[in-house]
Amino acid sequence: MKLRNVFAMITAAAMTLSLAACSGQSTASSTSSASSDSSSSVASESSVSSEKSTASEESSGASYTIGICNYVDDASLNQIVENINARLAEIESEQGITINVKYDNCNADANVMNQIIANFAADNVDLMVGVATPVAMAMQSATEDSKTPVVFAAVSDPVGAGLVVSLEEPGSNVTGSSDNLDTNSVMNLIFAQNPDAKKIGLLYDVGQDSSTAAIEHAKVYLDDKGVEYVERTATTAEEVALAAQALVSDGVDAVFTPTDNTIMKAELAIYETFADAGIPHYTGADSFALNGAFLGYGVDYANLGRETADMIASILTEGKDPATTPVITFDNGTATVNTEICEKLGLDFDTVSEAFAPYCTRVEEITTAESFSDLES
Repeated sequence: MKLRNVFAMITAAAMTLSLAACSGQSTASSTSSASSDSSSSVASESSVSSEKSTASEESSGASYTIGICNYVDDASLNQIVENINARLAEIESEQGITINVKYDNCNADANVMNQIIANFAADNVDLMVGVATPVAMAMQSATEDSKTPVVFAAVSDPVGAGLVVSLEEPGSNVTGSSDNLDTNSVMNLIFAQNPDAKKIGLLYDVGQDSSTAAIEHAKVYLDDKGVEYVERTATTAEEVALAAQALVSDGVDAVFTPTDNTIMKAELAIYETFADAGIPHYTGADSFALNGAFLGYGVDYANLGRETADMIASILTEGKDPATTPVITFDNGTATVNTEICEKLGLDFDTVSEAFAPYCTRVEEITTAESFSDLES
C-alpha cells in the first residue's frame, strides 16, 4: 500500500515537471513570436523611414492634399489662385508627385469660411492656403492645436495682423506671401500727375485689415503735405456706390484706395462714376485698373501666386518649417494705367508715363475687362 503511494507520488511529480516544461516551451515560443513580430515592426518602420527619406530627397510618387480657401471672388484674388494652381501643376510634373487641391470660396462670409476650414481639417489636409488676411487669420486659429502648416497669400500686414512674429522668422505654423503696399509711392504718383491737387478722397472698407495701415500712411503723407482729405467708407457694394457718389459731391481731385477687397469687388460698378466726373482713381493693385480704375500700383499678383506655390511645395516636399520660412515680399514698383480711362479723363498716356517714370520701375497699359483671362481671349 505504501509502495503504491510512493509510486503515485513519483508519477504525479513527473507529470508536474512535464507540464511545467511544456508550459515553459509555450511561453518561450510566444516570446519568440512576439520578438519576431517586433523585429518585423522595426523592419517595417525602418522601411517606411527609408521610403520617407527617399521621398524627401526625390519626392517621386508622393501624394499630398492641400485646401485653398479664397476670401472673395475678385480679379486680384482669383489671379492668385489661378497662378497657384498653374504652378503646382508644373511642380507635379517636375517632381513626379501628386498634389490634390481642395478649393472653395467663402465670398466674405465668416460662417462659410469657418465651415470650409473645418472641412479641410476633417479631411486631414497636409497644408492649408488662406488667400487674403481674414482667411489666413481663421486658419491660424483653427490649426492652433493641430499645427497643420498654413500658407497665406496676399496679406498686406502679416505682422500687424498677428499672423507672424516677424517677416524673417514667422515663429509658428503660419507663413506666406505679402502684397504690402508702398502707400507713399502711390501718393507720389497722384501729385506727379496733378501737382495742384487740393483735396484727396480716401475710399475703403474700415473692416478690411489690408486697408488699415495703408490709409494711416496716406493720412500722414497728406498731413505733411498740407493737403486736405475726405474719408468715405463702405462695407457692401451698395455702400461703395454711395460712397463713390459722395466723393464726387465732395469735389475731390483724386481718390485713393489700397488693396481693399470690398472696393475691388465693386470697382466695375463705380469706375464710370469717377471717370464721368473727371476724377482719377489711384489704387493698390493692377486688378483695379483692369476693372476700370485709372491706375493700379503694386505687386504682380500672377507672380505672387507662383511664388506662393513654390513655398507650398517646399514645405510639403522638402520639409521646410513655416516657423523659419521667411514671408515672401515683393518690389511694388509697377504702375498699371487703364488707357481707356486715361483718354476719358483727357490725359495723354505718354505724358502720364513720363510723369510717373521717376516713381516706378515700369509703367504698363491695360484696358477695362472683368478678368485678366478676358484680355487674352
